[in-house]
Amino acid sequence: MILLRRLLGDVLRRQRQRQGRTLREVSSSARVSLGYLSEVERGQKEASSELLAAICDALDVRMSELMREVSDELALAELAQSAAATPSEPVHTPVRPMLGSVSVTGVPPERVTIKAPAEAVDVVAA
Repeated sequence: MILLRRLLGDVLRRQRQRQGRTLREVSSSARVSLGYLSEVERGQKEASSELLAAICDALDVRMSELMREVSDELALAELAQSAAATPSEPVHTPVRPMLGSVSVTGVPPERVTIKAPAEAVDVVAA
C-alpha cells in the first residue's frame, strides 16, 4: 500500500538534506518540535496544511513544488506497484505532461525501470 504521508516525508527530508540543514534548524525555523518534524519526515505523522506551509517556508520551498515532487513520487510508486502486479505487460502512463508517456517493464517484479526521453530512472518497489 502506498502511503502519502511516507512519500511526503521522504520529499521533505530530501529537500532539507539538499540544503545541508539539520532537523533542529528546520524545526526551529518552522516553529515545530524537532520530534514532530522527525515523525513527519519518517511518515509516522500526517502534517496539516498549516504545518506543511510552515515547513515549506522554513525550507524556502513553494508548497506547489513540494506537492509536485510528491505527485511524481506517487506516480512512480503506482507504476512500480502496477508493474509488480502484472510484470509481463508494459504500463504506459503520463508522469508529467512535459515527459509524455513512460514505459515500465518489470523484470523481476521487485525492480522496475522507467525510461523517459532523456533519462532512465530505477525504481525499487517497496
